[in-house]
Amino acid sequence: MSAGERTVVSGASRGGGWVRGVAVTSDGWPVPFAVVTVIDAAGTQIGRTSVGGDGAFVVEGLPDGPATVITSALGHTPAARPVAGAGDLGRVVLTRTGALTLPAPGRWDIDPVHSRIAASAFHLGITKVHGRLRRFSGAIEMGPDLASTHVHARIDPASVDTDDETRDQHLRAGDFLDVLAFPHIEFSSTRIAGHTGDRWTMTGDLVLKGVRHTVDLDVVYHGAGPDLWGGERAGFSATTQLSRDDFDIRWNQSVIAGIFAVGRTLRIEIDIEAVRAG
Repeated sequence: MSAGERTVVSGASRGGGWVRGVAVTSDGWPVPFAVVTVIDAAGTQIGRTSVGGDGAFVVEGLPDGPATVITSALGHTPAARPVAGAGDLGRVVLTRTGALTLPAPGRWDIDPVHSRIAASAFHLGITKVHGRLRRFSGAIEMGPDLASTHVHARIDPASVDTDDETRDQHLRAGDFLDVLAFPHIEFSSTRIAGHTGDRWTMTGDLVLKGVRHTVDLDVVYHGAGPDLWGGERAGFSATTQLSRDDFDIRWNQSVIAGIFAVGRTLRIEIDIEAVRAG
């Protein structure tokens, strides 16, 4: 068992039941100040404990029968999980209170210092080369709902960085991004559809190397709230896959039949922190 606190407060006779788990945030960090309460079918408290520094907890001596485990922490929405006698709950995710509320309507500027645009592609069919586009700007015009929200971003392709200057110079040349002829990559959303409160699909037009193509991004919304400087910030992550062929980036070298130096598919990973303007 993990090193979580072990405490039982019971108004019923002690039994052989137990429950354990780990209280974590949505990105996997422990919530060491959480409290775990166990109630029976009648709503009577039969167990209670504080979690350990690693987020782990164990409640023992529970009576037989169905029960509900409520994990709560200041500033987070409580999580309730049913148990029957004994059980390992695994990770109990606590989301920040209000995390699934949409950011306030208005303009939210992308903060490039706390954001990231990364790409990866297979090399020689056996491993991946990873890179980043380090200079970009953009904004989210947040409406009262997702249907009226619009996103625009501009990226400098000359800022590509794969930790190898020779490779980066080739990526900036005509075989790949051709940054002298096409100094900007542009993205404009055309539709944002929500599937759950924190998972959306954003469809938009991507203009890369002078070619416009429609792409879908899988978006995860991480919530909005105050920052350290009196402002408000919102966090998002997104992923998509692009075919180089769609954007006329066709350079390659055949190593052996069917194996190429550079994969045709680019995996894009984006992390965005946006600051409310005004």
